[in-house]
Amino acid sequence: MWRATVFTLFPEMFPGPLGVSLASEALAREAWSIEIRDIRAHGFGRHRAVDDTPAGGGPGMVIRADVLAASLDAGLDEGDTRPRLVLSPRGAPFTQARARILVAGEGAVLICGRFEGIDERIVAARGLEEISIGDYVLSGGEIAAYAVLDACVRLLPGVMGAQASGVEESFEAGLLEYPHYTRPREWEGRAIPDVLLSGDHAKIKAWREAEALALTRARRPDLLKRT
Repeated sequence: MWRATVFTLFPEMFPGPLGVSLASEALAREAWSIEIRDIRAHGFGRHRAVDDTPAGGGPGMVIRADVLAASLDAGLDEGDTRPRLVLSPRGAPFTQARARILVAGEGAVLICGRFEGIDERIVAARGLEEISIGDYVLSGGEIAAYAVLDACVRLLPGVMGAQASGVEESFEAGLLEYPHYTRPREWEGRAIPDVLLSGDHAKIKAWREAEALALTRARRPDLLKRT
């Protein structure tokens, strides 16, 4: 079973979107599991404080290293080798390739930041890795955790109806996915391209490859520079 453990200040946010559709069905079949750990359970004082002001001054608050360390140490076995990922806008980009790498392992530990972030010292002290789902800032890491988990769970064996669905899609070949069409043949004066109705699989394959390349060149030229 592929195991996910999520550390958060808002445990009530889970499973959230992961509790419906394919992810939920896979969860019921025990293709994967999710465990939620409340960071605030290890906070200080009557109010379970987890944060403090930034050293050196500045706005906002920072999650304390000692609080997060206590939560991680209590929630993870010493021999747990799953990647420990902090959802952070300053992290390395999360990609389809990384999702496949995670799925090939035993699971992942996801740590949801809040406020201005977490004390830098815990990153090295507990072997954490920061990852980002995009160049924007969210209120916390929970929504990003949904995205990472959904990207992984859908790739688990048997989760998608047709396994080829996970191969012929955006980013798998370094390109955006080609356009899709279905019935009716004509809609509001717009017709399905003739080649897709030709039955000539070689021509269809060539058309899809050309369309994928054209879309990528127009919308994400940065992807072409990586290949």
